[in-house]
Amino acid sequence: MTPGGRAQAAVELLDAIIAAARDQGAAADTLIARYFAERRYAGSKDRRAVRELVYAAIRLLGERPENGRQAIVALARHDPMVAAMIDGSAHAPPPIDPVEPGAVEGIAPAWLVDRLERSGLAAEALPPLLERAPLDIRVNRSSADPAAIAAEIEGAVPLPHAPNGLRLPNGTSVEQLDAWRRGAIEVQDEGSQLVTTAAEIARGMRVVDLCAGAGGKTLALAAAMGNQGQILACDSDRARLSRLAPRAERAGATIVETRLLDPGREAEALQDWTEAADVVLVDAPCSGTGTWRRNPEARWRLTPDRLERLSTLQAHLLEVAWPLVKPGGALVYVVCSLLDEEGAGQIAAFLGVHEGWSAEPPRIPTGVARGLGWRLTPAHDGTDGFFVARLVRTC
Repeated sequence: MTPGGRAQAAVELLDAIIAAARDQGAAADTLIARYFAERRYAGSKDRRAVRELVYAAIRLLGERPENGRQAIVALARHDPMVAAMIDGSAHAPPPIDPVEPGAVEGIAPAWLVDRLERSGLAAEALPPLLERAPLDIRVNRSSADPAAIAAEIEGAVPLPHAPNGLRLPNGTSVEQLDAWRRGAIEVQDEGSQLVTTAAEIARGMRVVDLCAGAGGKTLALAAAMGNQGQILACDSDRARLSRLAPRAERAGATIVETRLLDPGREAEALQDWTEAADVVLVDAPCSGTGTWRRNPEARWRLTPDRLERLSTLQAHLLEVAWPLVKPGGALVYVVCSLLDEEGAGQIAAFLGVHEGWSAEPPRIPTGVARGLGWRLTPAHDGTDGFFVARLVRTC
């Protein structure tokens, strides 16, 4: 592909990504993969260059653009090298008219920036939300030692705070590594590893992972338990939950049982676990404002209405979770969001209507207090953004 052809491909992909963000369609990575699956003539350098153009435009623009042309024009005015690609040559986009409008640069839509600032994030904490994320892995202590794995993988270095974590060079093909094939490692951001430790897991415990998804935190819990005890991993998404079993088998996590839940009827399906769990982890669906480093187009998907629906769902999941906790047990609430309505506000509302519960500070070596919980941010901690609260049932 010529430089102009790469720019035109970026415009076409941005058109598709903008439409998908508006209509809650496929993620950007999925759309990029589909695009090049239909264009086998594009070599690896072309694919990489186009991908970089696309994500540079997405990270640059806070408000969702009207179309891909506006996005690439804004990027061109920010980057002279991109401007040189848009020359009207064969396969290239038409030249930019000096008075042609481009999309507006920014961190996020204005309403969302306002919510972040009202949630206690200073202006200087916002740009790091869009920096490129590092590639972190968690070493499965049930079968491997972090120091041995670090020596085995070129470029691996220990994470600053997570004792079982390593950081790999970006671009490392993790699934091609022998350590991954034998279940010794899993891709997991350092922040995700740290908030999981708030569960304070011990061998032999009975644990419910209420929103397990594909099982990243489930497997971390199983490793912390030394594969002794019982974990019930639940989710209402059949496709996501189906990915957990093969991951658990590869990791040697034999204590994991999966259970598909029917939305709105979760309590009925979990009656056999009433007051039976030492720990219930609620890694609730959320806006993902803490994960923009990995999914920057998520800023274009979120609306006030969608945020309200997510907040309602989170409150519902807390109501499903608490009856499962035995007296003296813990409910650990986690969201990869930095908005108070999904974090500190949820915990304050829960404790306001439920007696017999108290909040304990999570034992996490980094982060800052937020309300009755704890918060990690890219700016302060170098991790994805998370809120975590540990609630103990006193009676």
